[in-house]
Amino acid sequence: MKLTRRESKQRRHRRVRGKVTGSPDRPRLAVFRSNEHIYAQVIDDTQHHTLVAASTVEPELKSSLGSGSNREASVQVGKLIAARSLEKGITKVVFDRGGNLYHGRIKALADAAREAGLDF
Repeated sequence: MKLTRRESKQRRHRRVRGKVTGSPDRPRLAVFRSNEHIYAQVIDDTQHHTLVAASTVEPELKSSLGSGSNREASVQVGKLIAARSLEKGITKVVFDRGGNLYHGRIKALADAAREAGLDF
């Protein structure tokens, strides 16, 4: 029986989350991609606490971007999440692609975060 796209994504997401957890030393950089926006959070899973967040729905990014659903928007979110993480003293993270395939907008966000100084 063939899985739907949603079921395949949920299966990948469960598999990734079974292997990736955030700790105080290396929090988890979780990415969520919708049709219109992209969101990124740095999460400490031991305390269940979001340390830093960035997304294309924030007014400072939304006004400068034409669309929140393209690679350029993902690059801006990646740079912003890295800058905010470095301000809080977070340099190393574990990347959680959230069941999405690692290409396109997800890869653009990850590459921009790496270039801005995050280590993963």
